[in-house]
Amino acid sequence: MNDSRPTWDEYFMEIVYLIARRSTCLRRKVGAVIVKENQILATGYNGVPSGIRHCSQQGGCLREQLAVPSGQRHELCRGLHAEQNAIIQAAVHGSSIKGGTLYCTTMPCIVCIKMLINAGIKKVVFSEGYQDELAKEMMDQADIIIRQFSVKE
Repeated sequence: MNDSRPTWDEYFMEIVYLIARRSTCLRRKVGAVIVKENQILATGYNGVPSGIRHCSQQGGCLREQLAVPSGQRHELCRGLHAEQNAIIQAAVHGSSIKGGTLYCTTMPCIVCIKMLINAGIKKVVFSEGYQDELAKEMMDQADIIIRQFSVKE
């Protein structure tokens, strides 16, 4: 028997880190995948909308230039979050994500949580923490299962 076979969580978390490598964000590279019944429905990474110049081609990161702290003033960013891009990809391709699980490199922010709640996501598995108490509170109220992933040693 092959004991090195990854669990489903390990499998999908490895995939989100590969997806994050496609990110065009200069500040943080984030990847996301939406899964239902262990099948990938959509993926996303953070970056500017399709066909728009990347921040590196626009003179750098506006949020860095304005010294905007992480987790604040999301509207001062040219990019979309990985979770948002995954939700949009599912919609573009006509895939219902209701009842699905989001795997993400980073815990979703409040903006993404509100979208995930309305999209019907039932579980969120993330690797890196993100200080957003309102997001945690809303996930609790929406009965979304949230779990921080840690690699078993």
